[in-house]
Amino acid sequence: MASIFGHALTAYALGKGFSKEMITWKFWLLGIICSILPDADVIGFKFGIAYEDFWGHRGFSHSLVFALLLGILVTLIFYNKKILSRAGLALIIYFTICTASHGILDAMTSGGLGIAFFSPFDNTRYFFPWRPIQVSPIGAGKFFSIWGIKVLLSELIWIGIPVGIYILAMHFLKRKKFF
Repeated sequence: MASIFGHALTAYALGKGFSKEMITWKFWLLGIICSILPDADVIGFKFGIAYEDFWGHRGFSHSLVFALLLGILVTLIFYNKKILSRAGLALIIYFTICTASHGILDAMTSGGLGIAFFSPFDNTRYFFPWRPIQVSPIGAGKFFSIWGIKVLLSELIWIGIPVGIYILAMHFLKRKKFF
């Protein structure tokens, strides 16, 4: 998996495409939580759920269906007055993409069993052919090590630079009134 830092940075960048009226602390926080939440499935290890199971790590919680359901649920709970508007649809899309970005980044890592993108319809695990991101260790103790430093350096290159370019592009496009 990519680290929580890489996932959170991606959600932050995705939010930069929205208008200032929509962007609040709640918006940022919920987007970041959506981008990190799929990894809550690691708790299954404590309950004997195998990695490759439906509820296992990188299983259903990393799927596109889960991303859509979470996007809808977050918008319903936190933006229920906007749910039937264009802003509500935009929020559903944002929270869905933040959640889906988790699996996309994880499919670009150097380890694990792959991502069940199409669960619950197909539980096959997939990786992308190009996997430049160093896989992050599971657990905070292991993260604060040489392995964790290698992960952060990898993410700086493969997530940080593209995200930085995207943020600059959004800033430029907004200044030029393209959005």
